[in-house]
Amino acid sequence: MKTKFFLGISAAALAVAACTTNPITGRSSLQIANNSEILTMSSQEYKTTLTSSKVIKGTADANRVVNVGNRIKIAAEKYYTSIGRQADLVNYQWEFNLLQDKQINAWCMPGGKVAVYTGILPITKDETGLAVVMGHEVSHALAGHGNERISQSMVAQYGGQILGGSISNAQWAKVFQAAYPIGSQVALLKYGRNQESEADQMGLYLMSMAGYDPRQSIPFWQRMESASSGARQPEFLSTHPNPETRISGLNKNLPQALEYYKAAGGKL
Repeated sequence: MKTKFFLGISAAALAVAACTTNPITGRSSLQIANNSEILTMSSQEYKTTLTSSKVIKGTADANRVVNVGNRIKIAAEKYYTSIGRQADLVNYQWEFNLLQDKQINAWCMPGGKVAVYTGILPITKDETGLAVVMGHEVSHALAGHGNERISQSMVAQYGGQILGGSISNAQWAKVFQAAYPIGSQVALLKYGRNQESEADQMGLYLMSMAGYDPRQSIPFWQRMESASSGARQPEFLSTHPNPETRISGLNKNLPQALEYYKAAGGKL
């Protein structure tokens, strides 16, 4: 059985589909996979993860995850509406869950499906630190980084068939499962360095729009780096920029972030 998972049926259409622009950072990327299919599979895999995990509800930490997530969600929706891009988020069905797991990790699947592991809470320390993490992870979803990585893989493996207009269900599922290996409880797509840097920038802006002080992002990332010193690097940092590059990027984007923070009522 063949299914049309891709938008284009010609090289020209493929080129047009490649022009997806991030409304917050301005970066363009190749995103030709069908978002509705990605959202459907993401929702299914997220449910599988929750079923096989210990989900914490009603505690102070769990409530904090929900509160931070909702503030970032509202900030994102407000911004996208202000620029006429609210349709980008119309199919999002946001969820924010705290999972009992010692891994220093957090992630957001396409469609706003967020998981935070208890192992990262000693490093986030407070609500603002949690906003750094969740803003970064939500940014991966909003920026379509999953679509981008899947698209890159599809082009590399099945370029001719994409131009022909269709690939098989099995081929599509194989690429998706490689991108999101949920079964191993590492629901973290291996993003590239450029995508991680973009998520840093976008996440910094989102947390600021949500009323969290972006200046606290630097101490958080320094704590994350310290947590990996002399031990196996947390999965969360496996493909991220080196510490010097990250801090430099945060400092570069901090003035704009502070403008968003001020507009949200934050005190400078």
